[in-house]
Amino acid sequence: MGKTKLLLDLVEDLRSLADSIQAVAKAVKEKEVDSTRTKEPEPTPEQITLEEVRAKLAALMQNGKQAEVKELLKKHGGKKLSDVPKESYPALLKDAEAV
Repeated sequence: MGKTKLLLDLVEDLRSLADSIQAVAKAVKEKEVDSTRTKEPEPTPEQITLEEVRAKLAALMQNGKQAEVKELLKKHGGKKLSDVPKESYPALLKDAEAV
């Protein structure tokens, strides 16, 4: 019975080792998932393009809001859209959506 007892102890040790390896693998995987989450770039307001702003303003003008569009352009630094600084596009688009 000595050999059987040794084999059973070995099986128990192997199971314990397998559980430990599985716990380490889970910890590594969670760390990898957390690191990939922080690497994803968040969309920034500066990614708004001239075309997006132009489309929104054109839609407003077609709906008879020419005076409002001119006021928005003036508020954001220009008489026409090409005069408005790129940094102002997010605020301009936000204001245009409120009209």
